[in-house]
Amino acid sequence: QVQLVESGGGLVQAGGSLRLSCAASGLTFSSYAMGWFRQAPGKEREFVAAINLSGGSTYAKDSVKGRFTISRDNAKNTVYLQMNSLKPEDTAVYYCASTPRGQLYTSRSYDYWGQGTQVTVSS
Repeated sequence: QVQLVESGGGLVQAGGSLRLSCAASGLTFSSYAMGWFRQAPGKEREFVAAINLSGGSTYAKDSVKGRFTISRDNAKNTVYLQMNSLKPEDTAVYYCASTPRGQLYTSRSYDYWGQGTQVTVSS
């Protein structure tokens, strides 16, 4: 049974930082690319960042480049999202997901999803 469990969300002031973690179990973690998506109230789920199997390549939405960093530790079966210089528009539920495929920007490519963690950025 595959499980992805996010943690690290919370309430932070604009300009602050949070580090999200996603712990995976029940799958061969190093065989899956990992992604972070987010969904704000009334909006569709959107791609935030992704990382390939080894961690050697990363991808990010333009609006978070330079502020968010995705990384992974295959020994710990965990993917991270370091979020700095947070803005109120970053407020959303953040989800991690796994995919064995190469299309990392589209949610349809991902097989397994976590339950999400709330990130709220106050102005």
